[in-house]
Amino acid sequence: MSSNPNLYCVRADFGTYTKHFLKGGYVAIGWLSGHNLSEIKDRESLYPIYRNDYPEDESNVVVGQQVGQIARFLLEIKAGDYVITPDSNTEYIHYGVIENDPSYFYGNGEDGCPFLHRRRIRWNKTPVQRSIFSVPFQNTIRSSLTVFSIVHKQNFFEAIGKKEFVAEGLQHQEYDYYNTVLNRILELDDKEFEILITHLLTAVGFEGAEHTGKVGDGGVDATGELDVSNMAKIKLFVQAKRYKLGSRINANTVKALRQNIPSNGQGAFITTCDYSKDAKDIAVETGFPRIGLINGNQLVDLLVKYWDQIPNEFKEKLNLKLGLVIS
Repeated sequence: MSSNPNLYCVRADFGTYTKHFLKGGYVAIGWLSGHNLSEIKDRESLYPIYRNDYPEDESNVVVGQQVGQIARFLLEIKAGDYVITPDSNTEYIHYGVIENDPSYFYGNGEDGCPFLHRRRIRWNKTPVQRSIFSVPFQNTIRSSLTVFSIVHKQNFFEAIGKKEFVAEGLQHQEYDYYNTVLNRILELDDKEFEILITHLLTAVGFEGAEHTGKVGDGGVDATGELDVSNMAKIKLFVQAKRYKLGSRINANTVKALRQNIPSNGQGAFITTCDYSKDAKDIAVETGFPRIGLINGNQLVDLLVKYWDQIPNEFKEKLNLKLGLVIS
């Protein structure tokens, strides 16, 4: 197995065929389903086959993108590389390791999955929650492509406990960076922290974001509404709490917030520490309003992304400059 594996995402049609992937021990794509591609050795060989099967795709850009994904699946992904695929419940991600080459085989579709180009993979028995990963990682896997490489692989390996694939120097650097910034955030008082989170909601795109935290607020410290280009609206109820680094928020704390979210709303818990496994499970429990969990490292990621939209008063108070470097 490679000591430096790469990481890829292969989608299963929005999770429709994820169960087939898991049961069959494979990951698959569906283009060029009438051709066994086991003899393909380079990307160029795919162009005439693709153009013949999809003559309606006249754009060189479209053809190049689709052939690129097929070639990536067939030729770029190697034995020992990790692959993720989202579950039909998008809160969860499955991951596995590509088996020894040659791992490609041409399926017959008898298992009900129409994607016939397959690579053998050893799936991990338990899926992981999407929320355990960094904000940049989560943004990356929103790509509309079916097959793509994931650049934030260090965060993935750290999150699933495969630290042998994370450069030692990077581990210490990342740890010190997040903790240094979080310790500076912990110097804010409760109200200042809640108002900072309200400004962050506005920066992310929530309209009418306001600080509501007060005695008897039921755990809701801020609210806001996100209008996604008139296609959807989300009313968000946020609890923002500072906790000592290294501590973990328990399920009861998350459940208490859930009791104060109306049925047509969603919640978010934003903190400087992390969450217990039970808390993460409660946050996405079926039949209740969803609660997004943002831990300390993810909070730092969001501040990095939206720092230029945070009011100067907070930039000066935190004494951080762009990139969240101590001034």
